[in-house]
Amino acid sequence: MPAETLSTNVSVSNQRSDAVSLEPRLTELPILILNVHEQCNCRCLMCDIWQREGGKELDLADFARHRESIEAMGVKHIVLTGGEPLMHRSFETLCRTLKECGVQITLLTTGLLLAKRAKIVADFVDEVIISLDGPQEVHDQVRRVKGAFRLIGDGISAVRQQAPSLPIRGRSTVQKANHQLLRRTVEGAKSLGLSSISFLAADVTSQAFNRELVWPGERQNQISLMPSEVRALEEEINQLISENAEDIRSKYIVESPAKLLRIARRFREQLGEMAPVAPRCNAPWVSAVMEIDGSVRPCFFHPSIGSTKLQTLAQVINSDAALKFRGSLDIGENAVCQRCVCSLNYKHPETEVIDGEKYARLTPL
Repeated sequence: MPAETLSTNVSVSNQRSDAVSLEPRLTELPILILNVHEQCNCRCLMCDIWQREGGKELDLADFARHRESIEAMGVKHIVLTGGEPLMHRSFETLCRTLKECGVQITLLTTGLLLAKRAKIVADFVDEVIISLDGPQEVHDQVRRVKGAFRLIGDGISAVRQQAPSLPIRGRSTVQKANHQLLRRTVEGAKSLGLSSISFLAADVTSQAFNRELVWPGERQNQISLMPSEVRALEEEINQLISENAEDIRSKYIVESPAKLLRIARRFREQLGEMAPVAPRCNAPWVSAVMEIDGSVRPCFFHPSIGSTKLQTLAQVINSDAALKFRGSLDIGENAVCQRCVCSLNYKHPETEVIDGEKYARLTPL
């Protein structure tokens, strides 16, 4: 499952947020999430992307015509996702093209191909985010790939040999298979040499991640938590907060105690025990997801607002459908937003200095 950005789970309606205008028409698009390859090299329990057939990847010749839109819309960050972006046959050429646009590149990856692509990643990528589903045995079980955890470690080592200070972060999706293993997941992240680890609740109610239809209840129950399991998760989170206080203070664990506890709340909402509360989010006003087929979404979870087959990216971003969507969207009341597990609350990027160079970060991406 592609990772996305997290923010505070506080309801927000159509109001100005963090100095970002929420007007329907956009003059800037700070973040572009780019689907690079439609297939994946894992068979994750909580995702159906690996079931895609055909192996389509981003057509670089066609994508080149959007360079003017990227520059005109002031895109600062491009997030490469999929499927698995490192499966793209011309990954280096793609990265070179993006760097010529003056953007920073975040790579969302399973980590299985990091060792093979280490030099390209070290040369062009500004931040790597690897999906981590628990300690070694659980991660391999969830990914359904023997030796997946070891391959991640090999890949991190290979990249760090070329770029010692490159931020390589972990993202863990909390679900039935690992809900009592958050502390061990942190230990696993440290053993791999990850720069940080963050957590989010598994999504089981949307049509994102290659689901033609919302999962039926039986399928949801394979990933989501029963009431007793939610209580176990809450106990695990409380233990994590108590035993890993310094990791939380230092932001090695990205979420605050309050945000960690909201992960358990999400599962209670899925059970109907609590009313769903939309997170604080401005994703439709600061970002877009561009699929391989040219369709453009305001985020992973909302429907397409247009296609770049006959229009430029900039034209789609301010198409009639896009303007209507943003003009009518009330995040606090929207049913899709209320059940979102991974929102984006974009502010002006923070910067960190690495080897004398400044790198903008999408915090807490």
